[in-house]
Amino acid sequence: MKSFVPLLCCAVLALFTDPVRAAAPAATYDVVVYGGTSGGVAAAVQAARMQAKVVLIEPSQHLGGLSSGGLGATDVGHPDSIGGVSREFYRRVKRYYADPAAWRYGRAEDYRSHRHDPASDMMLHFEPHVAEQIFREMAREAKVDVVLGERLDLARGVEKQGAQIRTITMESGRRFGAKMFIDATYEGDLMAKAGVAYTLGRESTRTYGEPKNGNQWRHMRERPRPVGHDFFRAVDPYVRPGDSRSGTIFGVPAAGAGVEGAADQYVQAYCYRLCLTDVPENRVPFPQPADYEPAHYELLLRYLTSEKMLPEWPDGPAIENPVLGHNLLSTPPVVIMPNRKSDSNTKGAVSFNFIGGNYEYPDGDYATRERIIRAHESWQMGLVWFVANDPRVPAKYREPLKTWGLAKDEFLDHGHWPHQLYIREARRMVADFVMNQRVCEGTEVVADPVALGSYTMDSHNVRRYIDEHGFVRNEGTLGMSVPKPYGISYRSIVPKKDQCTNLLVPVCISASHVVYGSMRMEPVFMMLGQSAATAAVQAIAASAAVQDLRYTALRERLLADGQVLVVTTPKRAATARK
Repeated sequence: MKSFVPLLCCAVLALFTDPVRAAAPAATYDVVVYGGTSGGVAAAVQAARMQAKVVLIEPSQHLGGLSSGGLGATDVGHPDSIGGVSREFYRRVKRYYADPAAWRYGRAEDYRSHRHDPASDMMLHFEPHVAEQIFREMAREAKVDVVLGERLDLARGVEKQGAQIRTITMESGRRFGAKMFIDATYEGDLMAKAGVAYTLGRESTRTYGEPKNGNQWRHMRERPRPVGHDFFRAVDPYVRPGDSRSGTIFGVPAAGAGVEGAADQYVQAYCYRLCLTDVPENRVPFPQPADYEPAHYELLLRYLTSEKMLPEWPDGPAIENPVLGHNLLSTPPVVIMPNRKSDSNTKGAVSFNFIGGNYEYPDGDYATRERIIRAHESWQMGLVWFVANDPRVPAKYREPLKTWGLAKDEFLDHGHWPHQLYIREARRMVADFVMNQRVCEGTEVVADPVALGSYTMDSHNVRRYIDEHGFVRNEGTLGMSVPKPYGISYRSIVPKKDQCTNLLVPVCISASHVVYGSMRMEPVFMMLGQSAATAAVQAIAASAAVQDLRYTALRERLLADGQVLVVTTPKRAATARK
């Protein structure tokens, strides 16, 4: 007789290795929020306040996304457009800094900033660690279950039954089930793995009838003067100047201008928002990256030392010198954050933005993204080191950096370097309604607003190319004004019904590339997160798909919770909301 022991062992082994049968029981909730960005925190807090059982899952060890990751100088068009949990956050910031003990390097009465309005009930500038402290307090006060260090299994992390998500599984094997799910990540992984349609890059001018979408090389060169992210000096792109056979220098692809208005897969460039200080006792010297390569900054060196202007701007722009990041190379350096700190963003033709280095990020797996993140860190860290230390850099650029460094009391677990890369744009959902340029410009009004946008339609450069004269160019910068606050449609944060009926997406919303540049602001993500959570809880109560929710009931609750859905005051006359 044959022994049954080997068969039994195989059966037991299969039981523990089969991903379906060996799956751990799912922790069950009313609402699962995936992504601890500012929008994710706002969503979780709102759901909990509506008496839902909610869990907030964040892949990193930090809450707040970019708001706690370096972007402390909040971008906002019309201050009165901020409402609800979002406004509460900025009110808490002001309350924090009302305590004299919060001012370790200076006094509150001496603080000045171009965006700081002492008469407002909000404070829009804050230190990164203060933002994270407030986000954690809000989640704790609302009794939100917070799970850190868990990320979605990209291979088999979403279990659906029909058009409904039943459970999501983390790489660790932990499973979470819920009636409603909210994807509040910058990347939209839950949305994508749930089978929801999305797009990447720029649509053509014809897709939604948007004259400023797609490749805009001609538009950029026909401007009366260059803007801060343009080249205005002529720079040769070749390793041996003038010799195209020698190949191009680092950061310059061997590509031409392309077709004006055409679609592509390029997304806005990424960078880190550096928190710097000139306070000696709180300053850490700029680090040199382990893989530092001076040749990677040849483009910058050529730009800094070029004396030849580009053909369309022979007399040069009003700005005297290219600038490498807000508050970094201005003279004297401008402090815009409390406690003598900066929020240093990209600024200039060759700056913190690692143009062209992020194309694989939105759809990439975790290993691909990690490689891209490390490349961005190396580029930006090396750039600052290069400017501060390379003797070939003119002294007028080197000297201002001597008294600056990373803030010692920020990002303690990441070498004082920001823990969050600025993901300006990744996936964008394609829903039944796509926010478009006409809505931003006020010629089309949505009937179901759940938040307001008011910031400029702002896109950073997406690529470099070599022009017909053999000079390096940047392309993709947009800065089109918004005449007044506009409504963001509820339909733009819910998928098509046949794709998923219990998911809301308040960050990777359904919007064209052009208008996403206006809505990709942290206050807006918080407002949309709150509205998504409100809709999720109401849909649970009504046993309804999120697409079938009655808007009048949603609107009533949003207004009751302080959301702002219309603004009538002119921007200059905006008054503080009490």
